[in-house]
Amino acid sequence: MKLLPRISIKTFRRSLASFDSIPQFALLGIASGFVTGLVIIAFRLAIEWPLGQMLEGGPESFESLHPLLAFALPIAGALILIPITSALAPADRRIGVVHVLERLARHQGHMPLSNALVQFITGVIALASGQSGGREGPAIHLGAAGSSLIGHYMKLPNNSIRVLVGCGAAAAISASFNTPIAGVIFSMEVIIMEYTIAGFIPVILASVVAAVMTQLVFGSATAFDVPSVSMASLLDLPILVVEGAFIGVIAAVFVKMLLTTTRYATEKIWMRLLIAGALTGSTALVAPQILGIGYDTVNMAMVGDLGLTLLLLVFVLKIIVSSTILALGMPVGIIGPTVFIGAMAGGIFAVAAGNLGTNLSDDALYVTLGMGAMMGAVLQAPLAALMAVLELTNNPNIILPAMLVIIIANITASQLYSVRSVFMMQMEALGLEFRQNPLSMALNCASMASIMIRNFERVSRNLTREDAREVSRKKPVWILVDGDKGPSFILRAEDLENYLADSEEEVIDLAAIPATRKDVTAILLQATLSEALDTLNSSGVQALYVNRITAPMMDSPVGIVTREDIETYYQS
Repeated sequence: MKLLPRISIKTFRRSLASFDSIPQFALLGIASGFVTGLVIIAFRLAIEWPLGQMLEGGPESFESLHPLLAFALPIAGALILIPITSALAPADRRIGVVHVLERLARHQGHMPLSNALVQFITGVIALASGQSGGREGPAIHLGAAGSSLIGHYMKLPNNSIRVLVGCGAAAAISASFNTPIAGVIFSMEVIIMEYTIAGFIPVILASVVAAVMTQLVFGSATAFDVPSVSMASLLDLPILVVEGAFIGVIAAVFVKMLLTTTRYATEKIWMRLLIAGALTGSTALVAPQILGIGYDTVNMAMVGDLGLTLLLLVFVLKIIVSSTILALGMPVGIIGPTVFIGAMAGGIFAVAAGNLGTNLSDDALYVTLGMGAMMGAVLQAPLAALMAVLELTNNPNIILPAMLVIIIANITASQLYSVRSVFMMQMEALGLEFRQNPLSMALNCASMASIMIRNFERVSRNLTREDAREVSRKKPVWILVDGDKGPSFILRAEDLENYLADSEEEVIDLAAIPATRKDVTAILLQATLSEALDTLNSSGVQALYVNRITAPMMDSPVGIVTREDIETYYQS
């Protein structure tokens, strides 16, 4: 009876080696959504509870602070962060969406618990002290890390770890905005960067589970109080075209400012954080609306409660402050500021539209479309932005104008100003180049266990004739031959069988008989086929023996994979 759980988890791992194991991946999606939901609930409560005690109007009403407190709070937060981050090794300071993408690119999605703890603690301090950023970036890191650790704890193959990271990212967005569809599309468009039916199912389940969990705690309302909106007249279209183009330019300005500051910022972490805190605090003396995530200010813009002067002031200052502190390494997210900036831009166009005539749409239309356009242009994720707008408004009538504005903003930013996803550009600025090609993406979907030949025999190089006959009688596909330092090459069992039929030698040297031999090197069972192909290319061998970890420095081969096996999988 004691062996049953062990057998079941082994079977579960083996089934996950192939991307076709939809029920097993569905279970992983549910587990990811549950873990991410718990983490995001804890993260939000850790931020909102102290702010709710300190601010009279709720956890986002920084405008109620005395000007001196609004100035001092971000600086105090920076001073608390300085000793924490200064004590960390540079590798442990890597957090946020860029860190998630780096771990996907270079470590198959395995994410350290230490970095997640740093993200949680520093993210809470930064956001509770009013730094001008969002909670979505830290949430994505926490969701992806929590989900990745599920796979790591269960010793799942690397292809399923990558799926879990996508599930965690989707669940985090879903839990942050209460927009489960946008979470799914964001994960597919920005994190995983591929669309497959098998990939969609666990990601959708994770997004749904996380949304349900956060709704139980925070209610079912979305992150913004969006009134009923629709395009009142086709006369809105020319204004919306200009709005989309304008926001595309602003998105390019925002990204270029962030990258320029990243490139020329000092390497001293304490100085960067101090500058970020001082800049935020000083700006808050003029416009406290830039503090925190600013969703309350966005809600005011929705109903036209912000004048043109304040809209322009907050719009410009938010661009400057958020792009600068993000580049300086403040542990906050970028999605929140892009939504805020887009909302203020939309509010400006709403005022302009109001001055043109009375038959045009309400402020909420321009503000909501501005949010989606800015988010889509900065992230270069137009479909995720469109789904976010649809879910926030709960109104399918907004799809047509939203498609127009979001696509124009994307084209303007990408084609006129060469803006790609801000996360990709940040990685390149930090020297963390990230490239995905169709071959790697396809091979990352399966692990070694999905194609390896398990029917093999491991022998020493020199065999007696009787031992050779015994090996041949077992009818293996491959014979794995040991050299002086472990497995050295493989040969087909049929070659040995043919030699036995033609020769009478009593001691057979497997390195000398006529046969097609392939040199081998080791790879872990958890590895993906993409890792296998990289290993073949870098080592110069023609085949791999697949190792299961049993003890350090010990080979425990469980399968054989050749280059031809990988090519056949890809072609099929």
